Amino acid sequence: MSQLRLTFAAWDYDRVKPIMDGTLRPEGIEIEPIVSRPSETFFRMLRKQEFDVSELSLANYTMLRAEGDEKFIAIPVFPSRLFRHSCIFVNKKAGINEPKDLVGKKIGVPEYSMTAAVFARGLLLHEYGVEPDSIEWFSGTQDGLKRPSRIDFDLPKSIVLHRMPPEKDMGPMLDQGELDAIISPNAPHSLNNDPSPVRRLFPDYRQSEKDYFLRTGIFPIMHTVVFRREIYDANPWAALSLYSAFKKAKELAYAEMMETDALKITLPWVVAEMEETQRVMGHDFWPYGIEPNQLALKVLPQYLYEQNLISRIPKTEELFAENTLGLES
Repeated sequence: MSQLRLTFAAWDYDRVKPIMDGTLRPEGIEIEPIVSRPSETFFRMLRKQEFDVSELSLANYTMLRAEGDEKFIAIPVFPSRLFRHSCIFVNKKAGINEPKDLVGKKIGVPEYSMTAAVFARGLLLHEYGVEPDSIEWFSGTQDGLKRPSRIDFDLPKSIVLHRMPPEKDMGPMLDQGELDAIISPNAPHSLNNDPSPVRRLFPDYRQSEKDYFLRTGIFPIMHTVVFRREIYDANPWAALSLYSAFKKAKELAYAEMMETDALKITLPWVVAEMEETQRVMGHDFWPYGIEPNQLALKVLPQYLYEQNLISRIPKTEELFAENTLGLES
């Protein structure tokens, strides 16, 4: 039987790499891999629909679907997840000692609608009472990494957002105090300088994030995997084949981290870290499928709505291919 050839763009995460390098071959599918940074993949997919299948920002995808744009359809695979206490960086001289001190400050984000920023703003609102409209926002280049606009949106006048030209760099602006803080998945280059002009808002972010998970049960989802709609409609079986391959790839990643014959991961206590993570978050701490991710999949659309990035909250079932709704993790 002839194989369905699909281009697939994503970063080469350990939980995705076996599909990208051919270690795992989805049944009936020949993958043509394109390895690229998420920001580049998202721009090319959202603006040009360049790939048959790709990793995609869950926030941006939800924005499209909430407004009736059905050019993509997702499967419940989540290649990127991250707690976001760790991504808030402040200038040491800005007088910011706790989250409420962010009120009235100038804060930069690489992209206002990126999932990391949406989730961090939701965290600040619901955990610490910091309203998005109490902050003056800036978006643009950070430490040389330029992120061209990948999705269009309008904000109410109560939200002040300055979209800066590409040559204006938020990294030096934070160092010099032009910005009081940055919310970004990328740590400022100056963070590791000695001395450094910046620090994390949550110094012991690991403990803060662990406490958050134990209290809420939420492990934030950043990215999902989408098909171009016409590819899925012509080959709905391919969604099931890819989902199965992603599950197997994740299990391989788990096994690599627990290998003790000789450490495959360049981290001395990787096994101890894996054991502690499973103790806190469960054996399958990076679950796929809808049921084990209901909490995370519920709060993100809520945050998008509260932040005026969507006009309605879509149901979870609207976001994913119908034949994947009942799949197990």
